[in-house]
Amino acid sequence: MLKKLWRKMVPAKSKMHKRVLPFAEHHISADKLNFAAEKVVDRLHHAGYEAYVVGGAVRDLLLGIEPKDFDVATNATPEQVRKVFRRSRIIGRRFQIVHVVVGPETIEVTTFRGGDNALQNEHGRIMKDNTYGSMEEDAMRRDFTCNALYFDPIRREIIDFHHGVEDVRNKKLVMIGEPEARYQEDPVRILRAIRLSGKLSFDIEEATAAPIAENAARLKNEPVARLFDEMLKILLSGYARRCLDALKRSDIDVSIHPILDALKQSDHHNGQNIITLALKNTDERLRADKSVSVGFVLAAVLWPELYGYWQQHLSQGEKPVAALNSAIGVMRDNMEQGWGVPQRFSATMREIWALQPQFDFVRGNRPFRLLGQPRFRAAYDFLMLRAQAGEVPQELVDWWTVFQHADEHTKQEMTSAKHVPATQSGETEPAKKKRRRPRKRKPKPVIVQI
Repeated sequence: MLKKLWRKMVPAKSKMHKRVLPFAEHHISADKLNFAAEKVVDRLHHAGYEAYVVGGAVRDLLLGIEPKDFDVATNATPEQVRKVFRRSRIIGRRFQIVHVVVGPETIEVTTFRGGDNALQNEHGRIMKDNTYGSMEEDAMRRDFTCNALYFDPIRREIIDFHHGVEDVRNKKLVMIGEPEARYQEDPVRILRAIRLSGKLSFDIEEATAAPIAENAARLKNEPVARLFDEMLKILLSGYARRCLDALKRSDIDVSIHPILDALKQSDHHNGQNIITLALKNTDERLRADKSVSVGFVLAAVLWPELYGYWQQHLSQGEKPVAALNSAIGVMRDNMEQGWGVPQRFSATMREIWALQPQFDFVRGNRPFRLLGQPRFRAAYDFLMLRAQAGEVPQELVDWWTVFQHADEHTKQEMTSAKHVPATQSGETEPAKKKRRRPRKRKPKPVIVQI
């Protein structure tokens, strides 16, 4: 039965055509690799093994994009790789890989995968697959043709088994084997197809795209941590807005994960909601090689849902700060019940959210206390984002922009001024009345009778 399923998932060997492209046809030189990847390949060659830079790095180099990660494939087993590199460790349960540390970088080294003895569950998903094989078998096991390319930096050759180079040049995303069976084998390939299509501006080939909508429900059976990692790759791809377009074109109409649901429901064409504004800002920062806060991005993506809870509690008569804290409590319970969001990100999100109603208080000592909060800058940037989306008065943002950069005398004047900016509710903060000190009563004279 497994062999029948294998024949469905991958093309027959007779259909495979090994093509070796010399340097004159691809123009990728070894100096375009980073030092760590080149050293790993070189060391494995010297130890008597085959080794190639593989996958997305080769694809990106063909497209003229500088790869962020370099992976290496070899015929050495994980244990053999471990012996070659002292600074390395074996990880993974489904399929063991080796992380080789070279200086500050980590190179992922995988052994050529074979095609037999894969352990699958009742849904067809591969649960364990520590079987090794040849480079040809490994190429059949990869997901898309553009990712099944092997670059030998010593001979300066690209080895291509599935016309991957041609598909890269035609900007086409093509699944290796029968697409529906490959999505059953690993449903996360659906999200990967959406991400690669958006990031690289590739068209998903018709046969590859056809089974996506009907197989999307399988993603609900995947570990939430794995889903979260893949969605994080979409958000931090540098082309998240294009990925959002690809997601909408996929016609996925099932609820899979709250983050994915939030992305689907955002009105990208309007372009003025907080999610699309945050994605635009994130894309621009990443493409400019600037740092990005994951917690900030997630806070923006999940804000519309939190805002809905906040308004519910406000309608029940709660004060803004208390109402928002109640809403955050609901979101926290939901996230901890299986969203896969790590604590370090969810803590940042909650801190940014909790400070939002504090911006309404612009009198007395409260603005000074808010300015001293560790998350003030992130919360202020979030407030600006909300103002761009039309949710907060721009006057309030302008006040805080001036206040945080003003000298001490100006700050004192601003916090004691009669006119204050409109708050998030559209009302102005009432001036605090001075409390009158109680008059001291004169003690009554004591009459002493003699």
